[in-house]
Amino acid sequence: MVVTMRAAANGIDIAYESFGSPAGRPLLLIMGLGAQLIQWDETLCELLAEQGHHVVRFDNRDAGLSTHLHEHGAPAMGAAPPYLLDDLADDTAALMDVLGWTAAHIVGASMGGMIAQTLAIRHPERVLTLTSIMSTPGPSIAPPTEAAAAILMGRPPQGREAVLEQAVRTWSTIGSPGYELDQERIKALAALAYDRCFDPAGTARQLAAIMGSGDRTAALAQVKVPALVLHGEADPLVPLVGGQATAAAIPGARLVTYPGMGHDLPRELWPSFVAEITKLTSA
Repeated sequence: MVVTMRAAANGIDIAYESFGSPAGRPLLLIMGLGAQLIQWDETLCELLAEQGHHVVRFDNRDAGLSTHLHEHGAPAMGAAPPYLLDDLADDTAALMDVLGWTAAHIVGASMGGMIAQTLAIRHPERVLTLTSIMSTPGPSIAPPTEAAAAILMGRPPQGREAVLEQAVRTWSTIGSPGYELDQERIKALAALAYDRCFDPAGTARQLAAIMGSGDRTAALAQVKVPALVLHGEADPLVPLVGGQATAAAIPGARLVTYPGMGHDLPRELWPSFVAEITKLTSA
């Protein structure tokens, strides 16, 4: 049974879970906008742990069981965000302090990729390798399709059943068209997420952080660690150009793209993800 732990880090509490031996290579998984640590599937975490990693997944601030900044409410259009990706990166570094990790292999998906990039820029000594999945150096580089933007900016549903139905609509829109959509799994994960925490205003604050943090392209040129970029060729939320721009910005980064993959992590591709990440962390 996976036990959820709590860490006092950077002035907030961060909920996290770990897999594998503490003696393994430290691997930190950072999830995306409004997503909770459970979006890193337990089986995927275990597959990474089997390759010699000590895997930690965690809830970013304003998500899941970590601290929510309710006092800030939902940010008004055009208002200064209550925090930036810099702060989320600093949260991550502070969590590593609690874990006793001087440095770690960092994997981020979507907004998590943006946080991982920011961590490598702000705290280069803490990053052994960088894996950026379905992400981008800046929001204006890879704007979403109209349908994906409508999902992202739509009014949050009210009530548990409405949230579950919305989850199916969301992943039907931004998920992987080349792979079968498992509606029951989507609903089960959405139910678990809702029961852990439902905070649309927190997601809005995270989105404000993304929009307020600018473009990292120039700063990424200074990143010296081995880097891997994974991206779906059919991603409507962060189109492929975002992954291409990330790989182009980081010296020596390797780009791996997947036909039929959208803005999710299809189970069928997990063996490839694990192999690519392990190749990077084992070099």
